[in-house]
Amino acid sequence: MKEKRNIFITGSHRSGTEWVGRMIATDPSVDFIQEPFNINHEIGVCNAFFNYWFTYVCDKNEHDYYQSVKDTFEFRYHLLDQIKSVKGYRPIIRAILSCGVFFRNRISNLRPLIKDPLALFSADWISSRFNTKTIIVIRHPAAFVGSIKARNWSHPFSHFLKQPLLMKDHLYPFEREIRKFAEKERNIVDSAALLWKIIHFMILKYKKVHPEWKYIRNEDISRDPNGNFKELFEWLNLKFTKEISKTVQSHSRAKNHSPIVKSYNLVDIERDSIANMNLWKKLLTKDEIKRVKDQVYDVSREFYSEEEW
Repeated sequence: MKEKRNIFITGSHRSGTEWVGRMIATDPSVDFIQEPFNINHEIGVCNAFFNYWFTYVCDKNEHDYYQSVKDTFEFRYHLLDQIKSVKGYRPIIRAILSCGVFFRNRISNLRPLIKDPLALFSADWISSRFNTKTIIVIRHPAAFVGSIKARNWSHPFSHFLKQPLLMKDHLYPFEREIRKFAEKERNIVDSAALLWKIIHFMILKYKKVHPEWKYIRNEDISRDPNGNFKELFEWLNLKFTKEISKTVQSHSRAKNHSPIVKSYNLVDIERDSIANMNLWKKLLTKDEIKRVKDQVYDVSREFYSEEEW
């Protein structure tokens, strides 16, 4: 009998976790759950409250989160909590429908797949408490920074400082830099570079203590989507059917000329995977690329060679 362990996909945001998760969830035995650790998540999906971006959960503070995350993995929708959090009849109808989907998934014994880059720092806890097959997606630092720059996304570094357990357990080497960026908003390229470095520093720690997890580079899966997804499906004990193969190809081929994902519908994650992989060369100037490289190189060299810059 094949194991049906829970699936957890994380990594940096803008790394392709959505694409990877949605493709795996095309298997009829798997259902996709979107970012329960997001500050703005649907409370019915997970009725825990996350006050910080990249909330860190560990055995020392799990009492505030364990049951809620367990319910999420078990497809237990908190309908009353969701209804209380919305206004108007349409959101209530959507909540009732979502509750029905969760109930159907639970009685059908579907396999939950949680995709959440914001849960990266809690990956150790999630893996140990909920017996997950864990996949971490990695992306080139310049590609990550280029994507953040294109969206003009800032990050509140104070959210790290407000989590003393996270700073004590993991991020103490960056405390000085984090405080500097928390005190005053910096150039978006420099801010994104520091965030990439912090996130991938954590991924390096995971690689040392969790070699059993799957670590995949966005660029590798972009070059050969079919081959890499086939390998992922086999690792997850899922069948990579001809139909799934066609879906992967249709969401990766060159005719999909809009590589920036703008919504969470399956039809909207179609992309030209090769163009998406190299988009950073257009989004960043040569000076910006050099600045990013200089700032992250001590971590990035563990993932990317000199030639990949």
